Amino acid sequence: MDDVSFFQRQRFDGWRPVALFACVATVIGFSAEPAKADLKLCNATSSRVGVSIGYQDPTGWATEGWWNIAAQTCETLLKGAVPSRFVYVHAIDYDRGGEWAGKNFMCTGDQLFTIRGVEDCPKRGYKRTGFFEVDTGEAQEWTVRLTDPEGGGEKDQ
Repeated sequence: MDDVSFFQRQRFDGWRPVALFACVATVIGFSAEPAKADLKLCNATSSRVGVSIGYQDPTGWATEGWWNIAAQTCETLLKGAVPSRFVYVHAIDYDRGGEWAGKNFMCTGDQLFTIRGVEDCPKRGYKRTGFFEVDTGEAQEWTVRLTDPEGGGEKDQ
């Protein structure tokens, strides 16, 4: 068989190139993947960690947790665009003790939780927990990297 392209083997009768173009355009349109934009956390430590996050979205403040992330792995915490320029992280080292915390206080629970609002945590039955601030610079996608204390603490990418 000759090395001939599809277009060279087809007889031009007017409608086929149009139909072929429409077919190819449709397949390309449906196969294109949307741009990924997520908030991720990488645990670059030698311990398992528990992670909770806080952020402000169009309906107000929210905190979510807990993600249990194995040593040397990454996890997507929020799918889609990062909800705000500043996100807040609190993490606990399950194996060696200690935590990554900060001066921004928000509500957390003992089990899996999604909490709306950051005020009056104890009165509403939640813990008042310190989170460290991450400035994403308005990025749509962001990865927070937790490191061992000798590695310098948390790092943003």
